[in-house]
Amino acid sequence: MSGLISCSVTKKSSYITQEDQLFITRKYIGIFMGYYHTEPQITGGTDLIWIKTSVYNTFGKISAYGKTCNFSVGDKIYLKPANSSPGKFGNWVYQIENDSSVCYKVSEFRYENNSFTQARGAL
Repeated sequence: MSGLISCSVTKKSSYITQEDQLFITRKYIGIFMGYYHTEPQITGGTDLIWIKTSVYNTFGKISAYGKTCNFSVGDKIYLKPANSSPGKFGNWVYQIENDSSVCYKVSEFRYENNSFTQARGAL
């Protein structure tokens, strides 16, 4: 009985490019300063919280779905893509979050020129 055993050394690069890899990043949008709640009858049946940060320091720029906001004054707040909804090109759904895992789905409502508008996309 005979056998053959062979060993070889190969080098693999630690950097491998993957084409279909998705990187989820978040954008810093300031220090949380406060929020304001809008009743559902004002915005078409939806409770909204309007968030004020050190970067977006007026109410009306950032809104999210909810009745209350559990961020604490001084929290660092981030905008993060959560997922893509169906559509020809996909429409990204965003969330606002802090470092303590509190997050809210961003709404498409904005308050501009003394009226509520709906805009698609991030800030």
